[in-house]
Amino acid sequence: MLCTRMIKIIFLIFITFFFSACFNKHGISAKYYSECEEYYDLQGYYHKKCGDDDIVTYKQIGEATDKVVDAWTKKKEQPQGNVW
Repeated sequence: MLCTRMIKIIFLIFITFFFSACFNKHGISAKYYSECEEYYDLQGYYHKKCGDDDIVTYKQIGEATDKVVDAWTKKKEQPQGNVW
């Protein structure tokens, strides 16, 4: 019962993210294309500056997943020494 409820919650979260944002090479953002400023300087070098408009980056997703896995796989500590 708990497992099916958790699956439903995860599915709803996935659907919410899927239909509310765009996936790009950096993560999940609210815009399909990143706002970037592209220009050439006086010496002819090309520059491209992009803002951080991502809602969630893949690095943040990985860190959160690691925390969840660590919480689930954490072993219970046994009492040390004389417990009586």
